[in-house]
Amino acid sequence: MTGGWTRVEVDLGAVRHNARTLSEAAGGAGLIAVVKSDGYGHGAVPVARAVTEAGAAALAVVAVDEARELRQAGLDGPILLLGPLAGEGWREALDLDLDLTVWTAAGVGAAAAAGAHHPDPPRVHLKLDTGMGRLGARPEDVPALAGAAAEERVRVVGLMTHFACADETAGENAGFMREQMIRFRATAADLGARFPEAVQHAANSAATLRDATTACGAVRCGIALYGCDPFHEDPVARGLRPAMRWVSRISQIKTVRSRESVGYGRRWRAARGAVVATVPVGYGDGYARALGGRAEALVGGRRVPVIGAVSMNQIALDLGPEGGGEVGDEVVLLGAQGDERITAEELARHRDSINYEIVCAVGPRLARVYL
Repeated sequence: MTGGWTRVEVDLGAVRHNARTLSEAAGGAGLIAVVKSDGYGHGAVPVARAVTEAGAAALAVVAVDEARELRQAGLDGPILLLGPLAGEGWREALDLDLDLTVWTAAGVGAAAAAGAHHPDPPRVHLKLDTGMGRLGARPEDVPALAGAAAEERVRVVGLMTHFACADETAGENAGFMREQMIRFRATAADLGARFPEAVQHAANSAATLRDATTACGAVRCGIALYGCDPFHEDPVARGLRPAMRWVSRISQIKTVRSRESVGYGRRWRAARGAVVATVPVGYGDGYARALGGRAEALVGGRRVPVIGAVSMNQIALDLGPEGGGEVGDEVVLLGAQGDERITAEELARHRDSINYEIVCAVGPRLARVYL
């Protein structure tokens, strides 16, 4: 256990800044702020309050449990449920006053049946598969979906799709976002005439920052809200402010002689005498095993290498032959210290992953401190 030595700091001012930046990039389109997976590891409720204060038009989650948490916290604005429903989940979603995402005629029927005893018809967003290949109605399925939506007691308030490659600006996939957009506009034009109050939304964070013409009536942004770059580069260069700072403290310092080893499997052996710091964090907290021997941390405003194997609750740092740290000193695993920064994008490259996984993986047992 970290025993309070390791914590996550979340800068809600940064979240508000990022929300406003995305709204400006969207050119006046409404911002649907995606706070699923506990606000990408940042805390869904505090983040939801922050983006609402910054002018977000709606929130989006993937599961009923996530929406229930927001409602219980007093967030009473529009919430779009992105994920599938089954059984009593349909009725509970309507009891929570959620907008529902549907992509089949059967889904429309289930929504209507669940809403039979509600005074107002369920609000639904029709999801179209324009090339993502996951949830959504394929072109041949759209007539049945639209027909059911017109016949059943539902209110179509949204038409949506999702981009597969909006973050790829070079290579063979660079043009696929525009191809999807053409498909969506063509289908949405027909459906829009049938459901005139439906707001069209397709753009995610990458599309919003890449091409404002994808904004339609609203944008659904997630990763950029948290100050992570959807193009996996430096977020600050794109006007985003990273919201998460993951910190711990040095729990022990010892001098290691030449050829002595540190950690499981003796993966690191000292080529010279070194001062080694132990830090109480590991893969049990979300600091991936793959980061051992690759990543760096910050101590006293300088970068130091993470050495040896990452344990479940411990890592080791090479402070160099002269040391330069003491027990209790702050260690930054993610975020800034002095003039140096460790970004989620950097950690993602070390583990052949993406920044989404880095922030979502930070363990829920670690205390969140909101700034």
